[in-house]
Amino acid sequence: MTQVPASAAGGSGAPGAKPVRGGKLGAAAMDQASLWNVANLLTMIRLLLVPGFVMLLLANGGYDPAWRSFAWAAFAIAMITDLFDGHLARTYNLVTDFGKIADPIADKAIMGAALICLSWLGDLPWWVTLVILGRELGITLLRFWVIRYGVIPASRGGKMKTLAQGTAVGMYVLALTGPLATLRFWVMAVAVVLTVVTGLDYVKQAVVLRRRGMAEAAVTPEVAGTSEAVVAAEAYEVSEATAAPQGVAAAPQGSDGSDVAETSEAGEPGAAK
Repeated sequence: MTQVPASAAGGSGAPGAKPVRGGKLGAAAMDQASLWNVANLLTMIRLLLVPGFVMLLLANGGYDPAWRSFAWAAFAIAMITDLFDGHLARTYNLVTDFGKIADPIADKAIMGAALICLSWLGDLPWWVTLVILGRELGITLLRFWVIRYGVIPASRGGKMKTLAQGTAVGMYVLALTGPLATLRFWVMAVAVVLTVVTGLDYVKQAVVLRRRGMAEAAVTPEVAGTSEAVVAAEAYEVSEATAAPQGVAAAPQGSDGSDVAETSEAGEPGAAK
């Protein structure tokens, strides 16, 4: 029976590897289908919830407790999907370029829409909205500023900030009164403090990362130049050794520069014919 190469069968040739039906075309189809994985679908749902959340929150003048309860449900679903889509993508290797771009956009869209609507309704001071949104925009620009030198990882404080913001905004979306209305004020105060503190920490990390990257970039050409000089010196030594091999003595010459072997007398040993 004729053996079929692993590459032709669509497999990688590695032991235990399962061949993909259809070879390269099958692999390309799988790559395209990966866009519609569970993590990306959750991100798309969160994006679609943004306009629905705004309509529910502003329905009937924006002060109807029933409509605001529906708006809170939409906001809660968006926050829950935010927790799960990233975890699923990392756990099951579902990370895609679309997810990397759409996920942070969806996060900022739902949070920004909630903050702006609450400030417009008069429930939340505008300075709180400006501090939170300004921080998010600033950190995004900061990441682009240092992206050529590395990536600023998400810190534990950043995750606590996200949780505090989501909890506080969710409490403001609900039509709370009495002690719960006072509690949401303090929860929002904690969220604002974490927003500012973690923002300053990100700035510090970005400055350190950029300085280290610039220092490494400055050292690299010097190291490359030194390596080239060493290689050139070694090449010169090799060429010298090749031109005059060791162990081969030069032929002795006479006073007039002629070789002694050529001026030997007939009576000397080896000259008899």
